Amino acid sequence: MGRRWRDGDGTLRAPRAEVPLRVAASYRARTRGLLGRDGFTGALLLTPASSVHTIGMRFPIDVAYLDRRLRVLAVRTMPPGRIGRPRLRARHVLEAEAGALAGWGVAKGVRLEAVLTMGGPEG
Repeated sequence: MGRRWRDGDGTLRAPRAEVPLRVAASYRARTRGLLGRDGFTGALLLTPASSVHTIGMRFPIDVAYLDRRLRVLAVRTMPPGRIGRPRLRARHVLEAEAGALAGWGVAKGVRLEAVLTMGGPEG
């Protein structure tokens, strides 16, 4: 009973913040991710995904591994040039600038909500 995610924009609802969300569901969008940027406002949801890398990145990022219901399995900060280990139960990966996820209240066990502007799935 999976949802069909599409590339698009919306809002991430976290315990202490609502922030702009970009969804990268296509292979092309997931592959590009945050590469080539000097920074990023908001969050990027890669789906489906169970791991990420920061090779070619220009800044450190926070990474939250999420299950199919958008519950946080783990949160890590990754400097540029690293390869993250895959998480077995992860179905999505949320990326943001380093330090952002803690400020938004994103921690292990928290359930997030994604509200998409184009009528896509909600968490």
